[in-house]
Amino acid sequence: MSLKTLLHWSFIFPLLSLIYYLLGVTDDSPLLAVLGGVLLITSVLGAVHHAEVVAHKVGEPFGTIILAIAITVLEVGLIVSLMVAGGKETHTLARDTVFAAVMLILNGILGACLLVGGIKFKEQFFARTSGNMALISLVAIVVMTLILPNYTTSELSATFSKAQLIFFSVASLVIYSTFLMVQTVRHRNYFLPENDDEPHAEPPTNFESTMSLIFLIICLGVVVFLAKALSPQIENMVHNFGAPQALVGVIIAAVVLLPEGMAAIKAARRNQFQTSLNLALGSAIASIGLTIPCVAVVSIIYEMPLLLGLDIKSMVLLALSLYTVMLSLNRGKTNILYGVVLLVNLFAYIFTVIVP
Repeated sequence: MSLKTLLHWSFIFPLLSLIYYLLGVTDDSPLLAVLGGVLLITSVLGAVHHAEVVAHKVGEPFGTIILAIAITVLEVGLIVSLMVAGGKETHTLARDTVFAAVMLILNGILGACLLVGGIKFKEQFFARTSGNMALISLVAIVVMTLILPNYTTSELSATFSKAQLIFFSVASLVIYSTFLMVQTVRHRNYFLPENDDEPHAEPPTNFESTMSLIFLIICLGVVVFLAKALSPQIENMVHNFGAPQALVGVIIAAVVLLPEGMAAIKAARRNQFQTSLNLALGSAIASIGLTIPCVAVVSIIYEMPLLLGLDIKSMVLLALSLYTVMLSLNRGKTNILYGVVLLVNLFAYIFTVIVP
């Protein structure tokens, strides 16, 4: 690895973020808080960059799985940090963030990929079976963790009892683990891109991959600790704008998903929609299938209330998004209309969060 490679922004900014956190200057001034926010975003981008390097080394479909798990670790770290720092006031944060992640992935990332691919290629093709398997897994986890709590009677206020929380956390892990096994072993061919004519860069060396793995771990740690330190500024910013608390979840999800969304859109522009689909739906399943069990553990350990059930408006928007995605992926080929409809769904969701 050359000196030029070591001076890449993905190595420098995580170290700057670590120094910023260790100096403990997050509460000194609004300007320093903004600087911390910029360093937080660059650390997220750095984490995904290093995950992409490692993913390039191991190949598909393991590469997209590494990206999805890295994103999920970031999301879980941010949620848990804010939950512990905020205490009982953050009892809806996990629900809001997971719901926001699912909506941003289904409508935003997938919609943008469909739109970009439709504009450039008119139609793109993918393995319909892979989309069906991912959507079946996603729908089951979403219904059990975000809708079912509204209709259980052991607890009030759209929450699970401890036994229910443990059961449905295990159920989410079982579904995600089975999907992962299907994606990587039993039906791996369904998730491999067919049109792979684009020239590929040389895979990274063992040393480069090792350095990226080390810095991936550093970035993940920096993001978690820096987000915890900046959590008061994030919440104050939302309150100063007069926006509801749910916007905090949207902000967290958007920051975490931005780099992976960019990777999915780039794949669609290369006429590799199968890769875009793997990134989008795989991230959605990992986001909810791994995040809910993790925050459940935190909730049980710290005896914090965890409200998971969505309100009626959110359930309607979620049902609309899932149904639209199912119809968009049921033919094995795409067009521009699907992308436009999904992006309109996204704008409707964000608008109703700000103006409930």
